[in-house]
Amino acid sequence: MVFLEVETKVRIDDVDKLRKKIKKIANFEKKESRSDDYFALNKKFRKHGYPKKAFRIRNNGKEYVINFKKWKKDFWTKEIVVKEEFEFKIDETENFLFLIKDLGFVEWMKKIKTSESYTHKKDKRIVIEINKVKHLGYFMEIEYLAKPSEMKKAKKKIYDVLRELEINKDQINNTGYTKMLWDKGIKDSKYFID
Repeated sequence: MVFLEVETKVRIDDVDKLRKKIKKIANFEKKESRSDDYFALNKKFRKHGYPKKAFRIRNNGKEYVINFKKWKKDFWTKEIVVKEEFEFKIDETENFLFLIKDLGFVEWMKKIKTSESYTHKKDKRIVIEINKVKHLGYFMEIEYLAKPSEMKKAKKKIYDVLRELEINKDQINNTGYTKMLWDKGIKDSKYFID
């Protein structure tokens, strides 16, 4: 079954104040550090500097998780983005890295973030994260995994949480973290998986 990631992202100025608001409506689940290595087609295969498609490899300590997302722009609003997410796991990277390099993919960018995850008290499918992204600062993400037939419901749930947390629409910034890092000229590629 296909699930769509329906989400919004907000830049945070006062993390402590927002955390207190989140704890009133959601339960803390976990805090973890995530180190993501992104790969994209070699520059000679791209028409533009910033790649239109990329994927990430995340080492969760036990295995490597490959993730890529397909944008579903026909479902987007100004405040909410929708993506179809694909993931699979591999035990080691050597052969996989050889394959993708042979296909023209190169190490592109590193994203390092610490995430606090909360689940909404009234609907466990609503996940709220406070993310501290290296070089970018703090952001909150509100995510709802939905079937395509639940799109209207998912968007309503996100708008409801924005109201509960008293978030103004002008605080929303759905620019991807990799795009923000790219625009700042930060790649951190020296830390890539070997």
